[in-house]
Amino acid sequence: MPSPRPQDHSDFNLQQIINDLDNGALYDARGHLHSLYPAEIALLLRSLPTDYRYRLWKIMAPEAMGETLAALHGEVRIGLIEHTSGTDLVAAANQLEPRDMADLVADFSSEVREKVLKKDGNSRLEAALSYDGHTAGGLMSMDALPIRGDVTVDETLAYLRAQKTMQANMDSLVVVARNNRYLGMVSIATILTSDAETRISTLMDTAEAIPLNMPVAEVATIFEQRNLLSKAVIDEQGIVVGRITLEEVLDVIREEADHAILSSAGLDEEHDLFAPVLVSARRRAVWLGVNLFTAFLASWVIGLFEATIDQIVALAVLMPVVASMGGIAGSQTLTLVIRGLALHQISSSNAMSFLFKEMSVGAVNGIVWSIIVAMIAAAWFSNGPLGMMLGGAMIINLSCAAIAGVLIPLFLHKKGIDPALAGGVLLTTVTDVIGFMSFLGLATIFLLA
Repeated sequence: MPSPRPQDHSDFNLQQIINDLDNGALYDARGHLHSLYPAEIALLLRSLPTDYRYRLWKIMAPEAMGETLAALHGEVRIGLIEHTSGTDLVAAANQLEPRDMADLVADFSSEVREKVLKKDGNSRLEAALSYDGHTAGGLMSMDALPIRGDVTVDETLAYLRAQKTMQANMDSLVVVARNNRYLGMVSIATILTSDAETRISTLMDTAEAIPLNMPVAEVATIFEQRNLLSKAVIDEQGIVVGRITLEEVLDVIREEADHAILSSAGLDEEHDLFAPVLVSARRRAVWLGVNLFTAFLASWVIGLFEATIDQIVALAVLMPVVASMGGIAGSQTLTLVIRGLALHQISSSNAMSFLFKEMSVGAVNGIVWSIIVAMIAAAWFSNGPLGMMLGGAMIINLSCAAIAGVLIPLFLHKKGIDPALAGGVLLTTVTDVIGFMSFLGLATIFLLA
């Protein structure tokens, strides 16, 4: 019998918890809850309507709260924090390592945050709070476990045994000089398979470490391109301050993917799926309003050619064809550019080459599809000139859509605006306006001349 898919497993957990809560079987609900991993509990909480979510949270054991809250973000986490006592929050935070603790206490009230800092009594937490969350410093953990390059393999193994325990995902050790300055990294597998008297300095990989202030998107790119499992993080003086593992990078990749999908609809990954109706409606109203403005702009363009449409009614039937084809073609280019910017594949060095390539693609597709739609329109309305006007408008709009699909995200990126958030609305406006104007303009000039 095949194993259940992850989605089936999540659905089963969700349904079981809802049934337990509906039936008042709180003991069963708690038992099932504590059989799950923190990330699975976090997914469950995000998937529950708010009343079920808070009822389930009340029966959560305090020792399970820390990692669960660390796996949550945005409004869901803030809502649960508001429904948790200060004592439980302090206990939950102190179960975490400094990086996760710093991320969590940022959502605490100032009073609870001070209690965590006093109880922790550790400068590592204060240091973690000082790092920008969008940089390597905010992403890293502080369990680098450095060793000196002048020690032997045998001495290193004795040092590791003395640690008693090691952090998860510890695949390699950071090699440092006496002043904790970064020298390189050496894998534990290499240490285990090398001669006991071999110096660590002869085994280490001297590849560059990650600067403390490197943006997390660049960190993710480096891990992807170099197939890394972990990497040391250094400050401006080359001193080792932490370590980033593939686990943290995967979180970045997932968050960026969520951001790209939701931003294209004007939404935010921090929003609660089950937020109150009025709150959700207010957020979406902003982009609906922007879209309404652009729709009126397109309608205004159509209104300029009202007399032409009155004389040739077929124009009203065929107008959406031009706008729709331009919108799809532009969206294809827009998606490529946004992805290229995210992966650092497109920059000022190659932007013009990419623009000319996309213009050529738009022209080729415009010519091919203009012939097809011209033949269809001519046969449909028994009007050859009308088909020619539609084909001409198609070439113009698809070519302009390609240009807009490149220039709009590049312009937004340069101005510090997320292209995924605003690019689609602007592109739709351009393709609608140019599509309508080119088709109706050509019809006015050549059919009614």
